[in-house]
Amino acid sequence: TTLPELFVSVLASSTGSPDMAIGNAVGSTICNIGLILSTSILFAPSVINKKLFSQKGSLMIGSTILLLIFSIDLTITKVEGLVLFAILGLFIWLNLRQFRGSNILVDNKSSGKKANSKEIAINIMKFVLGTIFIIIGAQLLVDNGKTIAEYYNVPEKIISLTLIALGTSLPELTTSITAIVKGHEGISVGNIIGANILNNTMILGTASVVTKSGLIITKGDISLFGRLFQNVPQTLYVDLPVALSLMLVLIISGIYNKKLKRTTGTVLLLIYIAYLTFLGYNAFSI
Repeated sequence: TTLPELFVSVLASSTGSPDMAIGNAVGSTICNIGLILSTSILFAPSVINKKLFSQKGSLMIGSTILLLIFSIDLTITKVEGLVLFAILGLFIWLNLRQFRGSNILVDNKSSGKKANSKEIAINIMKFVLGTIFIIIGAQLLVDNGKTIAEYYNVPEKIISLTLIALGTSLPELTTSITAIVKGHEGISVGNIIGANILNNTMILGTASVVTKSGLIITKGDISLFGRLFQNVPQTLYVDLPVALSLMLVLIISGIYNKKLKRTTGTVLLLIYIAYLTFLGYNAFSI
């Protein structure tokens, strides 16, 4: 479900649109928690596995704080991108350790159901076709995102943080809706946290590595508080702090209550609405 974000950010960074590359990844993280997960919680409050939730939640928050630190000099260098990949490795290791010794793999083997060569070939074909369409869709999102930004005279970063981020988050939305309908709310929570960790590590790590001089964070006018926030990097002062705030509300309330309540979903959704309001005000007042 994170492949759309990966292709969009890599295409954007390699074609000279770092704002779109960063905005897509960070905007997707904000959208995942502030819109998709908050709505899921409002419809179906979820009981959590406290240990796994705290482990992966801490990794999500830690990777965001590290990303914030890397962004202070307005460049995510290739070396810093490799550090983000190391965190991705830690995330994969945690997942492997989680299932090691569990009955899930044993159950699959003991079911006696084996895929034949025809089924395997069909699945590979579907995977390849899906990947091709994701690449085509990513190219369409990047090209038309730039066109929309130019037509309405809105910064690319705003378009990437809103429309493109929502577009690339549609797989997470579909997964969440399906999980709720089937009564597996925990899948929705786990998918969102995992997707956000991948946004911070795999996507921005890859986007920084494929560029010559790293991923550049540009400055831009933020006009909400007059001259106070003029000509400062929005990613550093607004976007990443909002993402971090959403994560802290989600993880702290989840650990404290041992479940995700509707009050948590309401707070997350209100933060997201306030953030969109800020982006809209800032975009049309520049």
